Amino acid sequence: MKHLLGKALALALIWAAVSFGGGGAGAVEARGPVTDLPLPRFVSLKASEANARRGPGTAHRIDWVYRLRDMPLRVTAEYEHWRRVEDAEGKGGWMHYALLSGVRTVLVTTDLTALQSQPVEAAPTLAYLEAGVVARLLQCGPDWCRLQAGGTRGWAPKSALWGVGADEIID
Repeated sequence: MKHLLGKALALALIWAAVSFGGGGAGAVEARGPVTDLPLPRFVSLKASEANARRGPGTAHRIDWVYRLRDMPLRVTAEYEHWRRVEDAEGKGGWMHYALLSGVRTVLVTTDLTALQSQPVEAAPTLAYLEAGVVARLLQCGPDWCRLQAGGTRGWAPKSALWGVGADEIID
């Protein structure tokens, strides 16, 4: 019983830190208590099928089953071997860390997003990406990200993507 109360208290503290953790100017970046990595952060789905559960453990009910390998997810909390994740629609749950990868991907959110040869609108268009396409994230500047979708590499506006922070720069 004591062990369960300890877990409940730990989860309550994690929820409070995620919900009320601040974010204003001068705020300290939140770090995961297990990995010491930033929270929130983006990861991708390593498995071709993964359950998102109501709580951190296999005894908890399954709320969602994800079936899109490489789909980007946002980690919002950590507890032992479990990570609380959200998808682009804000839905999610707790997943075992072995189902997740640090390989960065993005979800195209704007239909027929032009994949440009250079990070400028006037550059030649290499391809058009439909909304819902998952692409590998290679690099990001302030406004553009370099992606690989299928066999094509090019640049897309950051504003048309989910899976990268608005102020995130990736070399």
